[in-house]
Amino acid sequence: MSTTPLTASLIELATRGQLPLHQHMDHATIAWISDNRPDLPPTSAPVLRRQSKELLAHGGLPTRWWADPRLYTSLHGVRHAMRTAAFAAVLAEANGLDDADTATTIVAAAVHDCQRRNDKDDHGHGARAAIWLAANADTAWGHFGLTATPRRIVQAATAVRLHDVPYEAFTTDDRTDYARAERITDVVKAADALDRYRLPKLKWWPNAQYVREPAFDQLRGLAVDLVLASERAYLAGASGTAAVRYALAERGLV
Repeated sequence: MSTTPLTASLIELATRGQLPLHQHMDHATIAWISDNRPDLPPTSAPVLRRQSKELLAHGGLPTRWWADPRLYTSLHGVRHAMRTAAFAAVLAEANGLDDADTATTIVAAAVHDCQRRNDKDDHGHGARAAIWLAANADTAWGHFGLTATPRRIVQAATAVRLHDVPYEAFTTDDRTDYARAERITDVVKAADALDRYRLPKLKWWPNAQYVREPAFDQLRGLAVDLVLASERAYLAGASGTAAVRYALAERGLV
């Protein structure tokens, strides 16, 4: 159940600095996102390999994977997870990652926020999700029809742990871990950032200066369009999973 007052939209609450712990999309906010859509060049439909499309089709994760089930339908819930996994797949393709690393990246992107306690800053949620992923590796990889291996687990957990740590804040230990999963971490961080068009303040929208991904700006048009298409479908009554699958299918990503 939403903790957002029924009389106030997210955009109104953000303007007043009163966003609640649990934030759910509403019609006024999606209209504001559409009205403020950046003037971006059209993005050609990305071409994904068959394996990536199959993995994205399994992106509707179970509610029980979320630490707080109230977040499953919130701004950091299953719709965000599915879109982030899709952006990760596109970026993995752009970076020439092989099948194994692409799959690892998609799994990491899909679960990166599952242990959040709220929709605000919640520092450390990446570390909690990394611990969850390592402890539930067989379940997580099995959901996607994959087999967990020690290398995949370490790489995915590293990317998940570091996704909410700014590069400039990396400690010595962070940099050591990052070196073991550099490309996968870069892709997950960038994919997460691309989905920021769902947030109710312009200053929170995607900014290339916080990521290390050359293809980032090229995908901003796709990112805002996927947010608009899937959130509109969700507000029209589709389930979160169905709403994102509709938006992905519209772009040929599943």
